[in-house]
Amino acid sequence: MRATRLAIVLAVVLAACAQPTCAAARAGAVASEHPAAAAAGAEILRAGGTVVDAAIAAAAAVCVVHPSSCGLGGGGFALVHRADGRDFALDYREVAPAGATPEHFRAEGKPEPALLHRGGLAVGVPGEAAGVVALHRRFGRLPLARVLAPAIHLAREGFTLAEAPHLAREIEHGKDLLAGDPDLRSVFLADGGSTPGPDFRIVQADLARTLEALAAYGSRPFYRGPRAAAIVAAVRARGGVLDAADLARYRPRWRRPLAGAFRGRRIVTFPPPGSGGVLLEMLGLLARDDLPALGRGTPTALHLLAGAMAQAFADRARWYGDPEFTRVPVGALLAPPRLAALRSALSALHPTAQNTALVPDHGTAHVSVVDAEGNAAAITTTINTGFGAGILVSGTGVILNNEMDDFALAPGVPNVYGLVGTAANALGPGKRPQSSMSPTVVLEGRRPALVVGGSGGPTIISGTLQVMLGVLAFGLPLREAVVAPRVHDQATPPVLAVEAGVEPSVRGVLERLGHRVVVAPTIGAVSACGLARDGTPVAAGDPRKDGGAAVVP
Repeated sequence: MRATRLAIVLAVVLAACAQPTCAAARAGAVASEHPAAAAAGAEILRAGGTVVDAAIAAAAAVCVVHPSSCGLGGGGFALVHRADGRDFALDYREVAPAGATPEHFRAEGKPEPALLHRGGLAVGVPGEAAGVVALHRRFGRLPLARVLAPAIHLAREGFTLAEAPHLAREIEHGKDLLAGDPDLRSVFLADGGSTPGPDFRIVQADLARTLEALAAYGSRPFYRGPRAAAIVAAVRARGGVLDAADLARYRPRWRRPLAGAFRGRRIVTFPPPGSGGVLLEMLGLLARDDLPALGRGTPTALHLLAGAMAQAFADRARWYGDPEFTRVPVGALLAPPRLAALRSALSALHPTAQNTALVPDHGTAHVSVVDAEGNAAAITTTINTGFGAGILVSGTGVILNNEMDDFALAPGVPNVYGLVGTAANALGPGKRPQSSMSPTVVLEGRRPALVVGGSGGPTIISGTLQVMLGVLAFGLPLREAVVAPRVHDQATPPVLAVEAGVEPSVRGVLERLGHRVVVAPTIGAVSACGLARDGTPVAAGDPRKDGGAAVVP
Protein backbone atom coordinates (compact mmCIF):
# COMPACT_ATOMS: atom_id res chain seq x y z
CA MET A 1 0.00 0.00 0.00
CA ARG A 2 2.79 2.45 0.90
CA ALA A 3 4.57 1.60 -2.34
CA THR A 4 1.38 2.35 -4.27
CA ARG A 5 1.04 5.68 -2.48
CA LEU A 6 4.59 6.58 -3.59
CA ALA A 7 3.57 5.83 -7.18
CA ILE A 8 0.53 8.11 -6.89
CA VAL A 9 2.60 10.98 -5.51
CA LEU A 10 5.16 10.54 -8.27
CA ALA A 11 2.44 10.57 -10.95
CA VAL A 12 1.03 13.84 -9.61
CA VAL A 13 4.47 15.48 -9.56
CA LEU A 14 5.23 14.35 -13.09
CA ALA A 15 1.90 15.51 -14.43
CA ALA A 16 2.63 18.95 -13.03
CA CYS A 17 5.97 19.16 -14.87
CA ALA A 18 4.73 17.79 -18.20
CA GLN A 19 5.71 19.92 -21.17
CA PRO A 20 2.85 21.59 -23.04
CA THR A 21 4.59 20.92 -26.36
CA CYS A 22 4.79 17.14 -25.93
CA ALA A 23 3.31 14.75 -28.47
CA ALA A 24 -0.09 13.11 -28.13
CA ALA A 25 -0.46 10.55 -25.35
CA ARG A 26 0.06 6.89 -26.23
CA ALA A 27 -2.15 4.10 -24.93
CA GLY A 28 -0.11 1.24 -23.58
CA ALA A 29 1.02 -0.71 -20.53
CA VAL A 30 4.08 -0.89 -18.28
CA ALA A 31 5.15 -3.61 -15.87
CA SER A 32 8.07 -3.39 -13.50
CA GLU A 33 9.25 -4.34 -10.03
CA HIS A 34 7.84 -1.34 -8.18
CA PRO A 35 4.65 0.70 -8.60
CA ALA A 36 6.63 3.95 -8.77
CA ALA A 37 8.62 2.61 -11.73
CA ALA A 38 5.46 1.51 -13.55
CA ALA A 39 3.95 4.93 -12.85
CA ALA A 40 7.05 6.64 -14.27
CA GLY A 41 6.83 4.65 -17.50
CA ALA A 42 3.10 5.27 -17.81
CA GLU A 43 3.54 9.01 -17.35
CA ILE A 44 6.10 9.09 -20.15
CA LEU A 45 3.62 7.30 -22.43
CA ARG A 46 1.00 9.90 -21.49
CA ALA A 47 3.49 12.63 -22.39
CA GLY A 48 3.78 11.17 -25.89
CA GLY A 49 7.02 9.24 -25.38
CA THR A 50 7.89 6.07 -27.23
CA VAL A 51 7.91 2.65 -25.61
CA VAL A 52 11.69 3.02 -25.31
CA ASP A 53 11.32 6.40 -23.58
CA ALA A 54 8.89 4.75 -21.16
CA ALA A 55 11.12 1.72 -20.61
CA ILE A 56 14.15 3.91 -19.88
CA ALA A 57 12.09 5.97 -17.43
CA ALA A 58 10.75 2.92 -15.64
CA ALA A 59 14.14 1.21 -15.52
CA ALA A 60 15.86 4.31 -14.14
CA ALA A 61 13.13 4.70 -11.52
CA VAL A 62 13.23 1.07 -10.39
CA CYS A 63 17.01 1.37 -9.99
CA VAL A 64 16.43 4.26 -7.58
CA VAL A 65 13.92 2.38 -5.41
CA HIS A 66 15.82 -0.93 -5.80
CA PRO A 67 19.44 0.32 -5.83
CA SER A 68 20.60 -3.04 -4.47
CA SER A 69 19.52 -4.59 -7.78
CA CYS A 70 20.59 -2.25 -10.57
CA GLY A 71 21.83 1.19 -11.52
CA LEU A 72 24.45 3.19 -13.38
CA GLY A 73 27.20 1.02 -11.93
CA GLY A 74 25.92 -2.02 -13.80
CA GLY A 75 24.68 -2.96 -17.23
CA GLY A 76 21.85 -4.60 -19.11
CA PHE A 77 20.09 -5.78 -22.24
CA ALA A 78 17.33 -4.03 -24.18
CA LEU A 79 15.05 -5.69 -26.72
CA VAL A 80 12.92 -3.47 -28.97
CA HIS A 81 10.12 -4.57 -31.30
CA ARG A 82 8.79 -2.03 -33.80
CA ALA A 83 5.23 -2.16 -35.07
CA ASP A 84 6.66 -2.40 -38.61
CA GLY A 85 8.03 -5.84 -37.71
CA ARG A 86 11.68 -4.93 -37.10
CA ASP A 87 13.49 -6.11 -33.97
CA PHE A 88 16.60 -4.73 -32.25
CA ALA A 89 18.81 -5.89 -29.38
CA LEU A 90 21.25 -3.66 -27.48
CA ASP A 91 23.91 -5.27 -25.29
CA TYR A 92 25.30 -2.92 -22.68
CA ARG A 93 26.62 -5.67 -20.47
CA GLU A 94 29.65 -5.04 -18.28
CA VAL A 95 33.10 -5.93 -19.65
CA ALA A 96 36.12 -7.42 -17.89
CA PRO A 97 38.88 -4.82 -17.45
CA ALA A 98 41.91 -5.18 -19.72
CA GLY A 99 44.06 -5.98 -16.71
CA ALA A 100 41.80 -8.75 -15.39
CA THR A 101 43.18 -12.29 -15.73
CA PRO A 102 42.34 -15.57 -13.95
CA GLU A 103 45.58 -15.24 -11.97
CA HIS A 104 44.10 -12.28 -10.09
CA PHE A 105 41.46 -14.57 -8.65
CA ARG A 106 43.69 -17.25 -7.17
CA ALA A 107 44.88 -17.78 -3.63
CA GLU A 108 47.72 -20.19 -2.94
CA GLY A 109 47.46 -21.37 -6.52
CA LYS A 110 43.77 -22.27 -6.30
CA PRO A 111 40.69 -20.44 -7.67
CA GLU A 112 39.26 -18.10 -5.04
CA PRO A 113 35.60 -17.36 -5.97
CA ALA A 114 35.19 -14.89 -3.09
CA LEU A 115 37.32 -12.39 -5.01
CA LEU A 116 34.61 -12.35 -7.71
CA HIS A 117 31.88 -11.54 -5.22
CA ARG A 118 32.95 -8.36 -3.40
CA GLY A 119 35.61 -5.68 -3.64
CA GLY A 120 37.46 -4.03 -6.50
CA LEU A 121 38.36 -7.17 -8.46
CA ALA A 122 34.67 -8.08 -8.72
CA VAL A 123 33.86 -4.93 -10.75
CA GLY A 124 33.35 -5.06 -14.49
CA VAL A 125 33.36 -1.93 -16.66
CA PRO A 126 29.82 -0.51 -16.26
CA GLY A 127 27.70 -0.22 -19.41
CA GLU A 128 24.43 1.21 -18.12
CA ALA A 129 25.08 4.90 -18.87
CA ALA A 130 26.32 4.22 -22.40
CA GLY A 131 23.43 1.85 -23.04
CA VAL A 132 20.73 4.26 -21.89
CA VAL A 133 22.10 7.04 -24.10
CA ALA A 134 22.52 4.79 -27.16
CA LEU A 135 19.01 3.41 -26.75
CA HIS A 136 17.49 6.86 -26.35
CA ARG A 137 19.36 8.32 -29.32
CA ARG A 138 17.99 5.62 -31.62
CA PHE A 139 14.43 5.23 -30.35
CA GLY A 140 13.62 8.15 -28.03
CA ARG A 141 11.27 11.02 -28.78
CA LEU A 142 11.14 13.10 -25.60
CA PRO A 143 14.27 14.84 -24.27
CA LEU A 144 16.33 12.55 -22.06
CA ALA A 145 15.95 15.04 -19.21
CA ARG A 146 12.17 14.55 -19.39
CA VAL A 147 12.55 10.77 -19.55
CA LEU A 148 14.82 10.66 -16.48
CA ALA A 149 12.80 13.22 -14.50
CA PRO A 150 10.89 10.56 -12.50
CA ALA A 151 14.09 8.85 -11.38
CA ILE A 152 15.77 12.17 -10.54
CA HIS A 153 12.77 13.20 -8.46
CA LEU A 154 12.73 9.89 -6.58
CA ALA A 155 16.46 10.06 -5.89
CA ARG A 156 16.43 13.66 -4.69
CA GLU A 157 13.23 13.63 -2.63
CA GLY A 158 13.67 10.09 -1.36
CA PHE A 159 11.21 7.52 -0.05
CA THR A 160 10.71 5.53 3.13
CA LEU A 161 11.59 1.86 3.43
CA ALA A 162 7.91 1.19 4.10
CA GLU A 163 7.40 2.22 0.47
CA ALA A 164 10.12 -0.18 -0.78
CA PRO A 165 9.76 -3.52 1.04
CA HIS A 166 12.20 -5.33 -1.24
CA LEU A 167 14.95 -2.80 -0.51
CA ALA A 168 14.22 -3.10 3.22
CA ARG A 169 14.77 -6.86 3.00
CA GLU A 170 17.96 -6.38 1.00
CA ILE A 171 19.31 -3.95 3.60
CA GLU A 172 18.55 -6.42 6.38
CA HIS A 173 20.23 -9.22 4.44
CA GLY A 174 23.26 -7.11 3.43
CA LYS A 175 23.79 -5.17 6.66
CA ASP A 176 27.37 -6.36 7.15
CA LEU A 177 28.30 -5.56 3.54
CA LEU A 178 26.80 -2.07 3.84
CA ALA A 179 28.61 -1.43 7.10
CA GLY A 180 31.94 -2.12 5.41
CA ASP A 181 31.63 0.80 2.97
CA PRO A 182 31.31 4.30 4.48
CA ASP A 183 29.26 5.69 1.60
CA LEU A 184 26.83 2.77 1.53
CA ARG A 185 26.55 2.95 5.30
CA SER A 186 25.69 6.66 5.21
CA VAL A 187 22.79 6.15 2.77
CA PHE A 188 21.30 2.81 3.79
CA LEU A 189 21.97 2.30 7.51
CA ALA A 190 20.70 4.22 10.53
CA ASP A 191 22.87 5.99 13.09
CA GLY A 192 25.49 3.69 14.56
CA GLY A 193 25.24 1.34 11.60
CA SER A 194 22.00 -0.22 12.80
CA THR A 195 19.31 -1.65 10.54
CA PRO A 196 16.86 1.15 9.66
CA GLY A 197 13.15 0.93 10.38
CA PRO A 198 10.20 1.35 8.01
CA ASP A 199 10.10 5.15 8.41
CA PHE A 200 13.78 5.55 7.51
CA ARG A 201 14.11 7.75 4.43
CA ILE A 202 16.42 6.79 1.56
CA VAL A 203 17.73 9.97 -0.11
CA GLN A 204 20.23 9.72 -2.98
CA ALA A 205 21.10 13.32 -3.83
CA ASP A 206 24.44 12.42 -5.42
CA LEU A 207 22.71 9.95 -7.71
CA ALA A 208 20.17 12.63 -8.69
CA ARG A 209 23.03 14.89 -9.77
CA THR A 210 24.69 12.09 -11.74
CA LEU A 211 21.41 11.35 -13.55
CA GLU A 212 21.02 15.07 -14.32
CA ALA A 213 24.51 15.10 -15.83
CA LEU A 214 23.64 12.05 -17.93
CA ALA A 215 20.51 13.79 -19.20
CA ALA A 216 22.33 17.05 -19.98
CA TYR A 217 25.63 15.84 -21.40
CA GLY A 218 25.14 12.20 -22.42
CA SER A 219 27.32 9.36 -21.22
CA ARG A 220 30.71 10.98 -21.89
CA PRO A 221 31.10 12.49 -18.37
CA PHE A 222 30.53 9.02 -16.91
CA TYR A 223 33.40 7.49 -18.89
CA ARG A 224 35.82 10.43 -18.95
CA GLY A 225 36.46 13.21 -16.45
CA PRO A 226 35.91 13.57 -12.70
CA ARG A 227 33.19 10.93 -12.33
CA ALA A 228 35.23 8.40 -14.27
CA ALA A 229 38.26 9.21 -12.12
CA ALA A 230 36.18 8.69 -8.98
CA ILE A 231 35.04 5.26 -10.23
CA VAL A 232 38.63 4.20 -10.99
CA ALA A 233 39.86 5.46 -7.62
CA ALA A 234 37.11 3.59 -5.74
CA VAL A 235 37.81 0.33 -7.56
CA ARG A 236 41.58 0.48 -7.21
CA ALA A 237 41.35 1.44 -3.54
CA ARG A 238 39.57 -1.88 -3.03
CA GLY A 239 42.16 -3.93 -4.90
CA GLY A 240 40.72 -3.80 -8.42
CA VAL A 241 42.44 -3.38 -11.78
CA LEU A 242 39.89 -1.30 -13.71
CA ASP A 243 41.49 1.87 -15.08
CA ALA A 244 40.60 5.03 -17.01
CA ALA A 245 41.32 3.40 -20.37
CA ASP A 246 38.79 0.63 -19.61
CA LEU A 247 36.07 3.22 -19.09
CA ALA A 248 37.06 5.33 -22.09
CA ARG A 249 36.95 2.40 -24.50
CA TYR A 250 33.57 1.01 -23.39
CA ARG A 251 30.94 0.72 -26.15
CA PRO A 252 27.51 -0.94 -26.16
CA ARG A 253 26.87 -3.45 -28.97
CA TRP A 254 23.86 -3.80 -31.23
CA ARG A 255 23.16 -7.49 -31.81
CA ARG A 256 20.75 -9.49 -33.96
CA PRO A 257 17.88 -10.85 -31.85
CA LEU A 258 17.13 -14.56 -31.81
CA ALA A 259 13.77 -15.77 -33.12
CA GLY A 260 11.87 -19.02 -32.67
CA ALA A 261 8.34 -20.34 -32.58
CA PHE A 262 6.06 -21.92 -29.98
CA ARG A 263 2.45 -23.02 -30.48
CA GLY A 264 1.99 -20.77 -33.50
CA ARG A 265 3.59 -17.66 -31.98
CA ARG A 266 6.83 -16.01 -32.96
CA ILE A 267 9.28 -15.65 -30.08
CA VAL A 268 11.85 -12.82 -30.28
CA THR A 269 14.48 -12.89 -27.57
CA PHE A 270 18.02 -11.85 -26.62
CA PRO A 271 21.08 -13.52 -28.19
CA PRO A 272 24.36 -14.47 -26.48
CA PRO A 273 25.79 -13.42 -24.14
CA GLY A 274 22.15 -13.40 -22.99
CA SER A 275 20.10 -16.54 -22.38
CA GLY A 276 17.29 -16.13 -24.88
CA GLY A 277 18.64 -19.20 -26.68
CA VAL A 278 18.36 -21.20 -23.45
CA LEU A 279 14.74 -20.12 -23.18
CA LEU A 280 14.10 -21.14 -26.79
CA GLU A 281 15.67 -24.55 -26.12
CA MET A 282 13.31 -25.16 -23.20
CA LEU A 283 10.34 -24.15 -25.32
CA GLY A 284 11.57 -26.34 -28.16
CA LEU A 285 11.83 -29.37 -25.89
CA LEU A 286 8.21 -28.84 -24.79
CA ALA A 287 6.76 -27.76 -28.12
CA ARG A 288 5.25 -31.11 -29.15
CA ASP A 289 3.80 -32.06 -25.78
CA ASP A 290 0.11 -31.66 -25.01
CA LEU A 291 0.77 -29.63 -21.89
CA PRO A 292 -2.89 -28.84 -21.09
CA ALA A 293 -3.62 -32.60 -21.13
CA LEU A 294 -0.78 -33.20 -18.68
CA GLY A 295 -2.31 -30.61 -16.37
CA ARG A 296 -0.74 -27.45 -15.01
CA GLY A 297 1.19 -28.10 -11.82
CA THR A 298 0.81 -31.89 -11.90
CA PRO A 299 3.78 -34.10 -11.03
CA THR A 300 4.01 -35.31 -14.63
CA ALA A 301 4.06 -31.80 -16.05
CA LEU A 302 6.56 -30.51 -13.49
CA HIS A 303 8.82 -33.54 -13.99
CA LEU A 304 8.89 -32.88 -17.73
CA LEU A 305 9.42 -29.16 -17.15
CA ALA A 306 12.34 -29.86 -14.79
CA GLY A 307 13.96 -32.14 -17.37
CA ALA A 308 13.68 -29.51 -20.09
CA MET A 309 15.14 -26.86 -17.79
CA ALA A 310 18.05 -29.03 -16.69
CA GLN A 311 18.97 -29.97 -20.26
CA ALA A 312 18.95 -26.36 -21.45
CA PHE A 313 20.96 -25.19 -18.43
CA ALA A 314 23.52 -27.92 -19.09
CA ASP A 315 23.89 -26.65 -22.66
CA ARG A 316 24.17 -23.11 -21.34
CA ALA A 317 27.06 -24.13 -19.09
CA ARG A 318 28.80 -25.99 -21.90
CA TRP A 319 28.36 -23.63 -24.85
CA TYR A 320 27.37 -20.06 -23.91
CA GLY A 321 29.75 -17.12 -23.56
CA ASP A 322 30.77 -13.85 -25.23
CA PRO A 323 30.15 -14.34 -28.99
CA GLU A 324 33.06 -12.01 -29.75
CA PHE A 325 35.43 -14.54 -28.20
CA THR A 326 33.78 -17.93 -28.59
CA ARG A 327 31.47 -19.49 -31.15
CA VAL A 328 28.07 -20.08 -29.54
CA PRO A 329 26.35 -22.67 -31.79
CA VAL A 330 22.79 -21.54 -31.13
CA GLY A 331 21.48 -22.84 -34.45
CA ALA A 332 22.87 -26.32 -33.83
CA LEU A 333 21.63 -26.35 -30.23
CA LEU A 334 18.10 -25.49 -31.39
CA ALA A 335 18.08 -27.78 -34.44
CA PRO A 336 14.73 -29.66 -34.53
CA PRO A 337 16.31 -33.13 -34.90
CA ARG A 338 18.48 -32.51 -31.85
CA LEU A 339 15.58 -31.22 -29.77
CA ALA A 340 13.42 -34.18 -30.82
CA ALA A 341 16.15 -36.62 -29.78
CA LEU A 342 16.66 -34.88 -26.45
CA ARG A 343 12.92 -34.82 -25.79
CA SER A 344 12.60 -38.54 -26.44
CA ALA A 345 15.37 -39.11 -23.90
CA LEU A 346 13.52 -37.28 -21.13
CA SER A 347 12.40 -40.10 -18.87
CA ALA A 348 8.97 -40.41 -17.32
CA LEU A 349 10.42 -42.46 -14.46
CA HIS A 350 13.44 -40.56 -13.15
CA PRO A 351 15.45 -37.35 -13.66
CA THR A 352 17.27 -37.51 -16.97
CA ALA A 353 21.01 -37.16 -17.35
CA GLN A 354 21.84 -34.21 -19.58
CA ASN A 355 23.53 -34.62 -22.94
CA THR A 356 25.41 -31.54 -24.16
CA ALA A 357 26.70 -33.17 -27.34
CA LEU A 358 25.85 -31.42 -30.60
CA VAL A 359 24.63 -32.90 -33.82
CA PRO A 360 27.27 -31.64 -36.32
CA ASP A 361 26.19 -28.69 -38.41
CA HIS A 362 19.67 -11.61 -5.52
CA GLY A 363 20.07 -8.58 -8.02
CA THR A 364 18.63 -7.44 -11.38
CA ALA A 365 15.40 -5.70 -12.41
CA HIS A 366 13.16 -5.92 -15.45
CA VAL A 367 10.78 -3.56 -17.26
CA SER A 368 8.27 -4.46 -19.99
CA VAL A 369 6.41 -1.84 -22.07
CA VAL A 370 3.92 -2.07 -24.94
CA ASP A 371 1.82 0.52 -26.77
CA ALA A 372 -1.47 0.17 -28.60
CA GLU A 373 0.27 0.62 -31.97
CA GLY A 374 2.17 -2.65 -31.47
CA ASN A 375 5.57 -1.33 -30.39
CA ALA A 376 7.28 -3.05 -27.46
CA ALA A 377 10.40 -2.70 -25.34
CA ALA A 378 11.89 -4.96 -22.68
CA ILE A 379 14.86 -3.94 -20.54
CA THR A 380 16.68 -6.12 -18.02
CA THR A 381 19.29 -4.29 -15.96
CA THR A 382 21.58 -5.43 -13.15
CA ILE A 383 24.54 -4.94 -10.83
CA ASN A 384 24.42 -8.73 -10.21
CA THR A 385 23.95 -9.68 -6.54
CA GLY A 386 22.56 -7.43 -3.82
CA PHE A 387 24.51 -4.15 -3.67
CA GLY A 388 26.96 -5.51 -6.24
CA ALA A 389 30.61 -5.35 -5.23
CA GLY A 390 29.76 -3.45 -2.05
CA ILE A 391 31.23 -0.16 -3.31
CA LEU A 392 29.36 3.14 -3.58
CA VAL A 393 31.51 5.66 -5.47
CA SER A 394 31.77 8.73 -3.25
CA GLY A 395 30.05 11.84 -4.61
CA THR A 396 28.27 10.01 -7.46
CA GLY A 397 25.59 7.82 -5.90
CA VAL A 398 26.77 4.97 -8.16
CA ILE A 399 26.88 1.45 -6.68
CA LEU A 400 29.33 -0.73 -8.60
CA ASN A 401 28.53 -4.17 -9.98
CA ASN A 402 30.14 -7.51 -9.11
CA GLU A 403 29.54 -8.88 -12.60
CA MET A 404 32.93 -10.63 -12.76
CA ASP A 405 31.24 -13.42 -10.80
CA ASP A 406 29.26 -14.31 -13.93
CA PHE A 407 32.43 -15.65 -15.57
CA ALA A 408 33.55 -19.26 -15.13
CA LEU A 409 36.63 -18.91 -12.94
CA ALA A 410 37.58 -22.54 -13.64
CA PRO A 411 35.75 -25.63 -14.91
CA GLY A 412 33.50 -27.00 -12.18
CA VAL A 413 33.91 -23.99 -9.87
CA PRO A 414 30.42 -22.60 -9.19
CA ASN A 415 29.56 -18.92 -9.03
CA VAL A 416 27.39 -17.34 -6.36
CA TYR A 417 24.25 -18.82 -7.99
CA GLY A 418 25.69 -22.34 -8.07
CA LEU A 419 26.15 -22.20 -11.83
CA VAL A 420 29.24 -23.77 -13.39
CA GLY A 421 30.76 -23.06 -16.78
CA THR A 422 33.46 -24.06 -19.21
CA ALA A 423 36.07 -22.36 -21.37
CA ALA A 424 33.25 -20.81 -23.41
CA ASN A 425 32.62 -18.44 -20.49
CA ALA A 426 36.15 -18.24 -19.12
CA LEU A 427 37.24 -14.97 -17.56
CA GLY A 428 39.41 -12.87 -19.83
CA PRO A 429 40.30 -9.23 -20.60
CA GLY A 430 37.68 -7.39 -22.62
CA LYS A 431 35.11 -10.19 -22.42
CA ARG A 432 31.44 -9.93 -21.48
CA PRO A 433 30.25 -12.69 -19.16
CA GLN A 434 27.34 -14.93 -20.02
CA SER A 435 24.07 -13.75 -18.51
CA SER A 436 20.72 -15.25 -17.53
CA MET A 437 18.93 -12.07 -18.66
CA SER A 438 16.43 -12.90 -21.41
CA PRO A 439 14.10 -10.03 -22.36
CA THR A 440 11.51 -11.49 -24.74
CA VAL A 441 8.62 -10.46 -26.98
CA VAL A 442 5.93 -12.94 -28.11
CA LEU A 443 4.08 -12.08 -31.31
CA GLU A 444 0.71 -13.34 -32.51
CA GLY A 445 0.80 -12.14 -36.09
CA ARG A 446 1.97 -8.54 -35.70
CA ARG A 447 0.51 -8.11 -32.21
CA PRO A 448 2.88 -8.17 -29.19
CA ALA A 449 0.82 -10.58 -27.12
CA LEU A 450 3.44 -10.79 -24.39
CA VAL A 451 6.45 -8.66 -23.44
CA VAL A 452 8.25 -10.44 -20.64
CA GLY A 453 11.44 -10.81 -18.64
CA GLY A 454 12.57 -11.10 -15.07
CA SER A 455 15.16 -10.86 -12.34
CA GLY A 456 16.71 -13.40 -10.02
CA GLY A 457 19.90 -14.81 -11.52
CA PRO A 458 19.29 -18.14 -13.29
CA THR A 459 15.66 -18.11 -12.15
CA ILE A 460 15.14 -15.31 -14.69
CA ILE A 461 15.03 -18.02 -17.36
CA SER A 462 12.79 -20.46 -15.52
CA GLY A 463 10.46 -17.72 -14.26
CA THR A 464 10.09 -16.20 -17.72
CA LEU A 465 9.50 -19.67 -19.20
CA GLN A 466 6.72 -20.51 -16.76
CA VAL A 467 4.87 -17.23 -17.28
CA MET A 468 5.08 -17.82 -21.03
CA LEU A 469 3.75 -21.37 -20.64
CA GLY A 470 0.98 -20.15 -18.37
CA VAL A 471 -0.26 -17.71 -21.01
CA LEU A 472 0.59 -19.54 -24.24
CA ALA A 473 0.01 -23.19 -23.32
CA PHE A 474 -2.48 -23.10 -20.46
CA GLY A 475 -4.44 -19.97 -21.43
CA LEU A 476 -4.12 -18.24 -18.08
CA PRO A 477 -4.86 -14.53 -17.67
CA LEU A 478 -1.58 -12.64 -17.43
CA ARG A 479 -1.86 -11.80 -13.74
CA GLU A 480 -2.62 -15.43 -12.86
CA ALA A 481 0.33 -16.65 -14.92
CA VAL A 482 2.68 -14.26 -13.09
CA VAL A 483 1.60 -15.20 -9.55
CA ALA A 484 1.35 -18.99 -10.13
CA PRO A 485 3.82 -21.17 -8.16
CA ARG A 486 7.09 -21.93 -9.93
CA VAL A 487 9.83 -24.56 -10.02
CA HIS A 488 13.48 -24.32 -11.03
CA ASP A 489 16.08 -26.89 -12.10
CA GLN A 490 19.45 -25.61 -13.37
CA ALA A 491 21.14 -29.06 -13.61
CA THR A 492 23.94 -28.05 -11.22
CA PRO A 493 23.47 -28.35 -8.31
CA PRO A 494 21.18 -31.38 -8.90
CA VAL A 495 18.14 -30.17 -7.00
CA LEU A 496 14.61 -29.19 -7.98
CA ALA A 497 13.59 -25.97 -6.26
CA VAL A 498 9.86 -25.40 -5.78
CA GLU A 499 7.88 -22.57 -4.26
CA ALA A 500 5.68 -23.24 -1.24
CA GLY A 501 2.60 -23.03 -3.47
CA VAL A 502 3.52 -26.38 -5.05
CA GLU A 503 1.36 -28.85 -3.10
CA PRO A 504 3.16 -31.16 -0.63
CA SER A 505 1.57 -34.18 -2.32
CA VAL A 506 3.07 -33.08 -5.65
CA ARG A 507 6.47 -32.61 -4.02
CA GLY A 508 6.24 -36.14 -2.66
CA VAL A 509 5.62 -37.62 -6.10
CA LEU A 510 8.53 -35.63 -7.53
CA GLU A 511 10.78 -36.99 -4.78
CA ARG A 512 9.66 -40.55 -5.57
CA LEU A 513 10.59 -39.83 -9.19
CA GLY A 514 14.12 -39.17 -7.98
CA HIS A 515 14.22 -35.38 -7.60
CA ARG A 516 15.93 -33.77 -4.63
CA VAL A 517 13.18 -31.26 -3.86
CA VAL A 518 13.91 -28.10 -1.87
CA VAL A 519 11.40 -25.37 -1.06
CA ALA A 520 12.55 -21.88 -2.12
CA PRO A 521 10.98 -18.68 -0.76
CA THR A 522 10.60 -17.28 -4.29
CA ILE A 523 11.73 -18.23 -7.79
CA GLY A 524 12.43 -15.16 -9.87
CA ALA A 525 10.37 -12.00 -10.29
CA VAL A 526 8.69 -11.55 -13.67
CA SER A 527 7.29 -8.33 -15.17
CA ALA A 528 4.99 -8.80 -18.15
CA CYS A 529 2.60 -6.89 -20.35
CA GLY A 530 1.04 -7.19 -23.79
CA LEU A 531 -1.91 -6.48 -26.03
CA ALA A 532 -5.00 -8.66 -25.65
CA ARG A 533 -6.70 -10.00 -28.78
CA ASP A 534 -8.95 -6.93 -28.91
CA GLY A 535 -5.89 -4.65 -28.66
CA THR A 536 -6.42 -3.72 -25.00
CA PRO A 537 -3.13 -3.21 -23.11
CA VAL A 538 -2.66 -5.47 -20.08
CA ALA A 539 0.16 -5.66 -17.53
CA ALA A 540 1.17 -7.56 -14.40
CA GLY A 541 3.90 -6.95 -11.87
CA ASP A 542 5.21 -9.72 -9.63
CA PRO A 543 4.26 -9.59 -5.92
CA ARG A 544 7.45 -11.52 -5.18
CA LYS A 545 9.35 -8.21 -5.51
CA ASP A 546 7.13 -5.12 -4.97
CA GLY A 547 5.77 -5.60 -8.51
CA GLY A 548 3.89 -2.75 -10.16
CA ALA A 549 1.83 -2.40 -13.33
CA ALA A 550 0.16 0.53 -15.06
CA VAL A 551 -2.16 0.78 -18.04
CA VAL A 552 -2.62 3.95 -20.08
CA PRO A 553 -6.06 3.79 -21.73
